[in-house]
Amino acid sequence: MISHDDVRRIADLARIEVTAAEVDGVHGKLAAIFRLIDELVAVDTTGIEPMAHAQDIGLPLRDDAVTEPDRHVLYQSVAPSVEDGLYLVPKVIE
Repeated sequence: MISHDDVRRIADLARIEVTAAEVDGVHGKLAAIFRLIDELVAVDTTGIEPMAHAQDIGLPLRDDAVTEPDRHVLYQSVAPSVEDGLYLVPKVIE
């Protein structure tokens, strides 16, 4: 079980300010969370496969095909400086 000192230490590690008056409330909430975890661990899950979703569904996939025309020449025509299909930018770090 978790103690009040553990609550203070966890709060300190998490950089959460917990006053002395709040320690009891936080302790109760953490104890409830640990009780719930204990209940979940107690459930026998042998033979049950883990699943990624509650329903056995898959995502619809589309064909991996180009659907937009190649406009790089148009886009680079308005760029201040282009060389060999690459945008040239001024050096910012010396």
